[in-house]
Amino acid sequence: MPQPYATSTHAVFRTSTRERWDFLSPIAMLGLALIGIAFIYSTQRAVNGGYWMRQAGFLGAGAGVYLVVALVDYRFWLSVAHWFYAACLIPLFLVLIPGVGTTAHGSHRWLKLIFFSFQPSETANAAVLLITASILIRSPIATVRQSLGVLGELALAVGVPVLLILKQPDLKSAIVLPPMVFSMLYVSRLPLRFFAGALGVSILVVGLVGWDTARYYRFMESHGYSFLNDMGKYERSSWLPLKDYERNRILSFVDPDKIDPMGVGWNQRQSLISVGSGGLTGKGWTQGTQARLGYLPRSVAPDDFIFSVIAEEKGFLGSLTVLSLFGVLMFNGIRIAGLSRDRFGTLLAIGVTVLFAMHVFVNIAMTIGLVPITGIPLPFISYGGSFVLSCCLLQGLVQSVHRFRKEFL
Repeated sequence: MPQPYATSTHAVFRTSTRERWDFLSPIAMLGLALIGIAFIYSTQRAVNGGYWMRQAGFLGAGAGVYLVVALVDYRFWLSVAHWFYAACLIPLFLVLIPGVGTTAHGSHRWLKLIFFSFQPSETANAAVLLITASILIRSPIATVRQSLGVLGELALAVGVPVLLILKQPDLKSAIVLPPMVFSMLYVSRLPLRFFAGALGVSILVVGLVGWDTARYYRFMESHGYSFLNDMGKYERSSWLPLKDYERNRILSFVDPDKIDPMGVGWNQRQSLISVGSGGLTGKGWTQGTQARLGYLPRSVAPDDFIFSVIAEEKGFLGSLTVLSLFGVLMFNGIRIAGLSRDRFGTLLAIGVTVLFAMHVFVNIAMTIGLVPITGIPLPFISYGGSFVLSCCLLQGLVQSVHRFRKEFL
């Protein structure tokens, strides 16, 4: 018989035998982290930047977070999911208060701490993951009425952090949450009619965004505004919660030569040049010209466009290596979800895996011109302290699911 969920203090930490540890994911994570440090160094070598050393420090702290979370029985998080969710909402509110949150480039996304700037939207990933799994594990969804009740509760629990993140604004952190939640709903065997309805709503939303962006394009033409001086003029008259710079990113994807050719359009064009010029084996580590000479701006090369640097300097084979390591991480997450002996562990492992898959797909697709520029970072490779710590926390949960799955035997 399965044991009840452990909530007592003595049950949180348990001695585990060696064979309970999964080593595939940590090996893949280590490989990705080393690649990230190496190529962050390459992007900053011309200006003697210390980003790579700070990234190494973030990864060291992340390793500690990973180990602590992995040593905690994942079922403990079920008992504190609502408290953790509430604790993660507080910084999302604080960051919007003038004088409390740090403002940069018109966004209120960071809280200044002693050693680094903390981005609350990154911990929101774990909060939404845990609260979604908690609601699904505690609520029956056998009938349509029960399903609607659960969906209403989820809409409120997920909608609050998403709206707060959009208010910052931080579209990239908000768009990765719905696919994670939907994957967890699918694993919970929600009626398929719900997913059909969700698909219809998604098509409607995309259509509305496209229609609004087309109106914005005509607005720009009729008023003669350039990209630099039209910011905020159209968004005040639109009822869609999009910022003008976000509309410019969509338009620059369609027509980069006309819309923001020296901003987002420039970044995308230089990224395509970086990826295309790498060939089979690349130009060699630290020998790439796009980032070293500043054509691919140094403000984005270490984080959003780090894959472009890898593709230029290590070519197709280097890119394939990165994709293979991510493939190992994704495959192993699905494998651990299948090994889990309870729904809570399965939901956690699937949710984390889909969240990482979204980051990888959108980031790489962005650098090769398949989707608009969104600024989504690449897990364990892109520069960023809050994001690294969030990734390590989430993967620690997956490791915990693997370690404590035998408690049910």
